[in-house]
Amino acid sequence: MKKVIIIPDSFKGTMTSLEVMEIIKNRLSAYFNADALVTIPIADGGEGTVDCFMRFTDAVQVSATAAGPLMDPMTAHYAIFDDTAIIETASVAGYALPPASKTPLDTTTYGIGELIRDAISRGCKKIILGLGGSCTNDAGAGLAAALGTKFMDQTGAAFIPTGKNLGAVQQIDVSETRSLLSGIQVTGMCDVTNPLYGEHGAAKVFAPQKGASEQDVILLNEQLILFSQTIQQCLHIDVSTLKGSGAAGGIGAGIVAFLQGRLLSGIDLILDLVDFEKLLESSGFVITGEGKLDSQSLDGKVISGIGRRAKKKQVPMVIVTGECEKGLTGLESLGIQAIFETGKLDPAKPLPELLASCRVALANTADVLGQYLRRNM
Repeated sequence: MKKVIIIPDSFKGTMTSLEVMEIIKNRLSAYFNADALVTIPIADGGEGTVDCFMRFTDAVQVSATAAGPLMDPMTAHYAIFDDTAIIETASVAGYALPPASKTPLDTTTYGIGELIRDAISRGCKKIILGLGGSCTNDAGAGLAAALGTKFMDQTGAAFIPTGKNLGAVQQIDVSETRSLLSGIQVTGMCDVTNPLYGEHGAAKVFAPQKGASEQDVILLNEQLILFSQTIQQCLHIDVSTLKGSGAAGGIGAGIVAFLQGRLLSGIDLILDLVDFEKLLESSGFVITGEGKLDSQSLDGKVISGIGRRAKKKQVPMVIVTGECEKGLTGLESLGIQAIFETGKLDPAKPLPELLASCRVALANTADVLGQYLRRNM
């Protein structure tokens, strides 16, 4: 019998990729032998990225103290294998971190830069940053400041910009950062292709999810425009329309402008790691999914990356999701054969009850999925 690949993303805020994978696997074991089920926890640069690397490499987890979203010190974890460090931006600048009242006007990526410094001190020559799940909109200014970049206002005074005052930056000195990163390769695992600003930019698309009001979004977008102009004037680098520059509140732009790094598709990097094409050769179905299936899912994220490769190998794909956006188009281009929805959440429920009901709903949906697969394999 051909194998079934179970390779879901996380259901943000409720279940990790690993948890989703295990629930689906446990229910499908009633319909398939254990050796027919291939499980791969995966992420696209967001939450779960470190876990994914640790599962498929000999990476070890390390801990370090770094600044949180509002500069409060916290303990964070990342992974190292060989001379490569894998760091999730969400580990110190994630919207799941306290306090709940934070907004992208004030949050910073400074702690990410501190983790990069820590990795370099441990001998790492390659830094992979998973860009996803951030609560920031500072275009990576905070992380660059932690690595020695100096941002100066009109009086020449250095400060650490956040989303609300990027436009106050008049001069940028990256000399210390360039010296520190000499011989270091920085790669951003980019889960979206959004530009830095504009209708599809970091502020207008993602800031509302991070607690920004309509007025906040307008201000944040204006600040990104001004900051982009200053970057071009001082560093002669245009990041305004760079694909992925708007990822993680503009960290994508910061990686290229301040760290001389590069942006790669996160999902493609991980699929290469697990030799996905080889797995597809002996498979009859691919199961993937995420909390909400929408247009972003089809634009550089997990489902898109998996679907493109599965379709090339003519392996049908089914989606498990909490909710599918009505009228969503483009599914057939990825070879999606069926979509299974677990149902909307009830936000009025207490959190423990809400999380438990999510797991039950996913398990019940996986039962229906198992019956479907048996009929169609």
